[in-house]
Amino acid sequence: MLTPQQLDRAVGAVTASAAGDALGAAYEFRAPVLPPTPITLHAAPPWGLGEWTDDTSMAVPILQALARGRSLDDSAVLASIVGEWIGWCRSAKDVGLQTKAVLAGIRHVTEDDARASARAVHDQAGRSAGNGSLMRTGPVALGYLGEGQADALAAAARRVSELTHFEVDAGDACVVWSLAIRSAVLGGTAELRAAVGALPGARAAVWHARLDAAEAVLPWELPANNGWVVGALQAAWSALVHGSSLREVLELAVRAGNDTDTVAAIAGSLAGAVYGAAALPAEWVAVLHGWPGDEFRAFGAAELEALVRRAVGAPVAE
Repeated sequence: MLTPQQLDRAVGAVTASAAGDALGAAYEFRAPVLPPTPITLHAAPPWGLGEWTDDTSMAVPILQALARGRSLDDSAVLASIVGEWIGWCRSAKDVGLQTKAVLAGIRHVTEDDARASARAVHDQAGRSAGNGSLMRTGPVALGYLGEGQADALAAAARRVSELTHFEVDAGDACVVWSLAIRSAVLGGTAELRAAVGALPGARAAVWHARLDAAEAVLPWELPANNGWVVGALQAAWSALVHGSSLREVLELAVRAGNDTDTVAAIAGSLAGAVYGAAALPAEWVAVLHGWPGDEFRAFGAAELEALVRRAVGAPVAE
């Protein structure tokens, strides 16, 4: 059983990611927003005030599976998550181009078919290291908080990533970010360097150099395109390194420009696991919402928290 502080951090890994997603939605694909211009939570069509985007929408089925007590080691569970993504994709306001192509190429809703489609999209494009699997990885760690489960988490994070993203950089990013979320939920600190150590030696050295580059500058000063998983992780990590509060981390992530909702969602998943859900501004939490809700059925921060509580075996208020 998690302590109250650990539970708050587990909830934070999900709700802060959703809040970063909603905050960044209004700034997506624009130039960096430099200080002292304020970053504000506001509506920007097609997104309403506090509405999360595809980043959180794709994370929800993962969280729902864990809340039902299912394991991400189970191929049937992964197939059911893929099926949820396919259903969501049919009416989603926005879907990443790579993810959309992979989901469209799945003929039978199985883990193997999803992986085959991901490989086919990679082979056709010559690359597949977009940020679309990292953006949704926040909940994965919540299924592996028990003692001695770090290796199982690393395997699950890569396996979930590979449902849509074949390239190894995408899997590596999900592994190290998920391991860092786990360490933050349990201990309150983001041990990203230790998480990189879980990768094979040559790749670990490459990722350490990438983190060095991220730590040396502010998010908007990074040269890499943050639609690339490496650039997105670097921007998110730079925001965490230079921010001194959860709000500041999310605002710094949005200031990076370009794929702002995704960078802030990624940053929020780890920063939320460090600072906890209680550190989110109350005015953001109050309006937070998105799929699977609609105008007839609200789905917001309270529903996300209830799913997290079920996922980690904590009591849920009825």
